[in-house]
Amino acid sequence: MDAILPPANQAPQSLHEAMRYAVVGGKRARALLAYAAGELADADPARVDYPAAAVELVHAYSLIHDDLPCMDNDVLRRGKPTCHVAFGEATALLAGDALQSFAFEALAGAALRDPQRGFLCLAQAAGSRGMAGGQAIDLASSAERLDLIALERMHRLKTGALIRAALLLGADCGRILTGRESDALQHYASAVGLAFQVVDDVLDVEGTAQSLGKTAGKDAAQCKSTYVTLLGLDAARARVETLRAQARTALSVFGSGTRRLAELADWIAVRTH
Repeated sequence: MDAILPPANQAPQSLHEAMRYAVVGGKRARALLAYAAGELADADPARVDYPAAAVELVHAYSLIHDDLPCMDNDVLRRGKPTCHVAFGEATALLAGDALQSFAFEALAGAALRDPQRGFLCLAQAAGSRGMAGGQAIDLASSAERLDLIALERMHRLKTGALIRAALLLGADCGRILTGRESDALQHYASAVGLAFQVVDDVLDVEGTAQSLGKTAGKDAAQCKSTYVTLLGLDAARARVETLRAQARTALSVFGSGTRRLAELADWIAVRTH
């Protein structure tokens, strides 16, 4: 990531400082999933560097914009003041815009088997049929209660789409998967992508600002529909375990190379931040 972004002391300095500030820290879950999918496809890990960076840059940009006063209006992210608190709203907005463009610049350096498909995959994951669309539904959910079907659709767009892109881009750095293997990876992506957001719903209730590195209890304060509000804590936790089992079952199609993906499915299900 350091080699991709401009130096902090390069003009415009405040913008580059804000961009670097926003990418520091975090779980790097999407990058890890990209590397694990690359391993599944027998890819050289070095070939996955650029796709992994690209999905993390898109994720970082989305967090900046999500935290803005016009969106979730949050002041804490990754255990420190949000980008707009630290640098001002205008600079934060530009930093998010610039990180998104740098994501595609990074992807241009990737050795993908099908570059056109890779660019389309990331663009759709970030756009109105993916992350941005999910955020739009989320913003509306405080005014209009979602049912379980609509909530799941929102999660699959807001969180699941970029996780799916990370896995597909990582796999595209290696050998061609069979049709059965491609379907299995899609099923895995669907399960872990949804599980990640359901766990977020649970942690918003059970976690603290110190443990999460962001504001806890935000969903309830904003009257948002979540798996916890619709199902209760116990049923939400049970849903996570079901999705975890589905992810592991999907991996049974592959003969080998699934250890890291299996471990990541487990980690996503039991994570505490």
